[in-house]
Amino acid sequence: MEKLKLIIADDHTMFLQGIVSLIEHESGIKIIGKAVNGIEVLNILKIQSADMVILDISMPEMDGIELSKILKKEYPFIKIIIVSTHSNAKIISRLIRIGVNGYLLKNAEKAELLEAIYSVAIGKNYFSEEVEEQYQNNSLKIEKQISNITELSSREKEILILIAQEYNTAEIAEKTFISFNTVNTHRRNLLSKLNAKNTAGLVKYAVENGLVD
Repeated sequence: MEKLKLIIADDHTMFLQGIVSLIEHESGIKIIGKAVNGIEVLNILKIQSADMVILDISMPEMDGIELSKILKKEYPFIKIIIVSTHSNAKIISRLIRIGVNGYLLKNAEKAELLEAIYSVAIGKNYFSEEVEEQYQNNSLKIEKQISNITELSSREKEILILIAQEYNTAEIAEKTFISFNTVNTHRRNLLSKLNAKNTAGLVKYAVENGLVD
């Protein structure tokens, strides 16, 4: 029987190594790649195929939400399992809408992780009990909120993440190689698009939508 080809992505080295150690000796699984962000996952897929990707949400350069969108569009045959600290109903609902196949929290035990992997591999969806409960209890309210969220451009999302990580305008300009004034323009656009009054509102949005921890 052919082994399940798996990529694991998480920017926290200890957790990445932890997942690898839990499943690397499973006879039915072959780990073909490890990554710390979505860009690295896509680079791996350029040179070899995979059946499944296990990924975190909060990752630098390209987060799990953005990566999931790309995978569903460009590699629709690849199964996606989210393993995250986020149990926020809005994030869960958004990822379900994107079409992820599984979602469990980082406090899950090895047995549950393996159950999720093998369930998703045969075409089932797997959502942990806590994730399912959060979604069911908040689905109607959250779906309405998500339908009204303006999708941000990649540059706007990048600026938003840096703002949430407490970088000032000058530092953001240096990191993104754009002008001070352009950063301020993006900031004003973010405030308008997200209906936020100030930086605190932007940070709250970033946290609630899984862009930062």
